[in-house]
Amino acid sequence: MQSTPATTTTKFPDKPITVIVPFSVGSGLDLTARSLEKMAPKHLGQPLVIINKPGGAGTIGWNELAGTTPDGYTIGITAVDMLLLPLYGSAKYDYPTALQPLAQVTAVPLVLAVQSGQPWQTLNDLIEYAKKHPGQLKFGNGGVGGFTHVLGESVAQAAGISIEQVPFSGGGEATSALLGGHVELIFVNPMIIKEHVKNGTVRALAVTGEHRVSDPILAQIPTFKEQGLDISLNNWFGVAVPKEMPVEVKNKLSEGFKAIITDPEFTKNMSNVGLPVEYLGPQESQAKWLADSQKLTKTLQDTGVLEKIKAQRK
Repeated sequence: MQSTPATTTTKFPDKPITVIVPFSVGSGLDLTARSLEKMAPKHLGQPLVIINKPGGAGTIGWNELAGTTPDGYTIGITAVDMLLLPLYGSAKYDYPTALQPLAQVTAVPLVLAVQSGQPWQTLNDLIEYAKKHPGQLKFGNGGVGGFTHVLGESVAQAAGISIEQVPFSGGGEATSALLGGHVELIFVNPMIIKEHVKNGTVRALAVTGEHRVSDPILAQIPTFKEQGLDISLNNWFGVAVPKEMPVEVKNKLSEGFKAIITDPEFTKNMSNVGLPVEYLGPQESQAKWLADSQKLTKTLQDTGVLEKIKAQRK
């Protein structure tokens, strides 16, 4: 005779699943969640209900995810930022151990962007200007200690310049600040900036990946490495759940998300918002978390950014 838990899990999921997105509407994580939402009824048999919980560079949403009942009805979107936050001692949980990945959905480089009205045509122009005007340039980031903040500090360190960091609640807000002339520089996901590059309001100076972006509108943007700065880090978005989840529930979710992410329609939807699908399963995602965590820890320590961020967060 089957025990009760097994009977309940065979029906899982039998109601909508909540998805916590720890950044604002229009962010890369949000666009990823909404692409997953479109395909969920087909592959999971239940809808996804997206809840945006921006703030604290992601800690508000990820704390809630880590502390939720691990019954499979609350899941969350992850990004590389969640590896950084515990390093500052500012997170309630050590996310890489409090959470477990179901899948990686996408991996994207970030773009260094300025208003097109600014005089800098290249990264080198910008660096030369910053050297002559130390501390005058404002760099909009997605929150103190977040991935874009670390990138901003890394660029300043590598280029030997001094810039002022201005935190916002996400990439969308930072982009608005750039367009409004409140900051001079931002790091942003390519798809957030693509239309602005196309219509000529924004100029992109560099991309953080090993390779250039394949999108035809953005393909002309050189990498940092091409321009002599040793910076190469991609952001990625995935799906994760609290650690203590029953294995049958986790497997059901993993299978469902694999079916969604590998569906050609999903790839097309993601491509439309400029996010290339790069699926990794639970084990591969876990390995990526570990490798990136080691790389970021080293970057933070080598550049002195860790101490700087700890001081700024106080």
